[in-house]
Amino acid sequence: MSDQIKHECGLAVIRLLKPLEYYLEKYGTPLYGLNKLQLMMQKQRNRGQDGAGIATIKLDMQPGNRYISRKRSIGNSYLKDLFEGVFSNFNDLTQDQLSDIPWLKVNKPYTGEVLMGHLRYGTHGANNIEAVHPFLRQNNWISRNLVCAGNFNMTNIEELFDELLSFGQYPKEVSDTVTIMEKIGHFLDDEVQRIFNVYKQEGYSNVAINQFIAEQLDVQRILTRAARKFDGGYVIAGMIGHGDAFVLRDPAGIRPAFYYYDDEVAVVASERPPIQTCFDVRHHQVREIKPGHALIIKKNGEVSEVSVKEELPRNSCSFERIYFSKGTDRDIYLERKKLGEYVVPQILKSINYDFENTIFSFIPNTAEVAYFGMLEGLDKACNEIKKKKLLELGPNATPEDIDKILAMRPRAEKLAIKDEKLRTFIADDVVRGEMVSHVYDVTYGIVKNEVDTLVLIDDSIVRGTTLRDSIIYILAHLKPKKIIIVSSAPQIRYPDCYGIDMSKMKDFVAFKALTELLKRDNKEDMLNEVYEKCKLEELKPVEDMVNHVQELYDLYTDEDISGKVAELVRARHIRPEVEIIYQTVENLHKACPDHNGDWYFTGNYPTVGGVRVVNRAFINYMENNNTRAYA
Repeated sequence: MSDQIKHECGLAVIRLLKPLEYYLEKYGTPLYGLNKLQLMMQKQRNRGQDGAGIATIKLDMQPGNRYISRKRSIGNSYLKDLFEGVFSNFNDLTQDQLSDIPWLKVNKPYTGEVLMGHLRYGTHGANNIEAVHPFLRQNNWISRNLVCAGNFNMTNIEELFDELLSFGQYPKEVSDTVTIMEKIGHFLDDEVQRIFNVYKQEGYSNVAINQFIAEQLDVQRILTRAARKFDGGYVIAGMIGHGDAFVLRDPAGIRPAFYYYDDEVAVVASERPPIQTCFDVRHHQVREIKPGHALIIKKNGEVSEVSVKEELPRNSCSFERIYFSKGTDRDIYLERKKLGEYVVPQILKSINYDFENTIFSFIPNTAEVAYFGMLEGLDKACNEIKKKKLLELGPNATPEDIDKILAMRPRAEKLAIKDEKLRTFIADDVVRGEMVSHVYDVTYGIVKNEVDTLVLIDDSIVRGTTLRDSIIYILAHLKPKKIIIVSSAPQIRYPDCYGIDMSKMKDFVAFKALTELLKRDNKEDMLNEVYEKCKLEELKPVEDMVNHVQELYDLYTDEDISGKVAELVRARHIRPEVEIIYQTVENLHKACPDHNGDWYFTGNYPTVGGVRVVNRAFINYMENNNTRAYA
């Protein structure tokens, strides 16, 4: 993606279902769980580059011994620093000490059977160590301790915060993570107290009741009560002090969660391939947590997937398929190829089927798979053209005529190369702008000056600033006749509020194009009309709200907006013509049939909170308020 966008986050949970002695004997190390957690997090590092943290819980520890350990890290080498710090606790041990499991559990941290890891890609707020998951809710009662981490954004955090106040709580801050953890913690306390009261009335001692709580704690009931008012996209993982663990997924399946378990381990991750790689299992053995369900792993090792909230129509985030998740997942790889293939008819029309004077390439690094699909589509189209030309030759065709036709094929080249190491330290804006424009290098000497058209596919176009300031600028140095930028995703028109850092209308180049069209056509009064409608929507119950911003986009065709986007990303001094081609929403759904979350393209939000957010985002734009449309 040329314009970097951020999203939350990467998650890894491991529950060792055997005693640590088992892993020492079979795999030669008591640190089997830590090793696997490190690998799972490493394989998901694309999901978070702001920081990482882990937490572990030891089972069946005697009072007075530490049983919860946590470590977090931020900075450029966050994963390396994190695990160097964890494993430093074992570097000076003898082999006898490493083989003495009871001694390790008493004397060394991170030797737990329940492990959680989190990679943070913060959508907002300060990037400091206090913002890094997992979060701890500590208590002297073992079953009231709660460790939480997640990949989520809530649209109604103020409402959830107010509910905490109604419980009599006094939260230390207003944030998704703390509020969600305290909501779950409140009902955890309630459930613990309920079980305690039952057995206390039967005459059991306080110490004995702890065991009953660990055995009978109803995690499904806790999550059902806690999540009743959750509105957003979320995967929330938790570990309870005595050893229960859970992972809860939102009822529309917006954020991804996959799991696998056998008689040795139960594991959860944000993507399927890390589980396949780390545990050497097949694609079909890794399952998705169903929307509105929670995977619960009890202290006794029982694993169950249970319903927590009623499922909504499935709206899993299509951006996971287009960009976020690694393309090493078989399904995602094939879907991205389809996305590239499905834009071919638009490309052929734009280049007038001229393969001889067109070069096809991609914008590194994440659009490469879509590029392969585009090439396959071009090859099919080229073969059809060759077939037609061969038939037109008739019986008097010469070998030279046939060879000329057979030689026709798409000209595929790597034109743009991203210079990852380029850093700019110059304060002068003019000089710095010149430096930034060279984030990409280009391949010289293969473009016919003023003759060739360059077609480059990107996976999406969000702000358009990198296109304008770098990619198109540097491609123009090759002196092509025309530059066509192809987006394998549709036009990003609306804010996201379920995890992606796309919350302000003014940032979207498609929205800028819309407002420019309204100005051109003297329809700016429509902006004020929609503004007044959005203000009135805020007076309604959230479930009755309507997205009025869609009315503005309805005034123009997709092609109108694409044309204006091309004008916006083409700097005035650029000589070649510039065209932008976007994927259609229909073809997106065709390529990714099981992942229909498209609200950033269509404005059709999967939860009621999303409609409130888009109206608030438009109000913020009209009022020149540069804040997010949700907390």
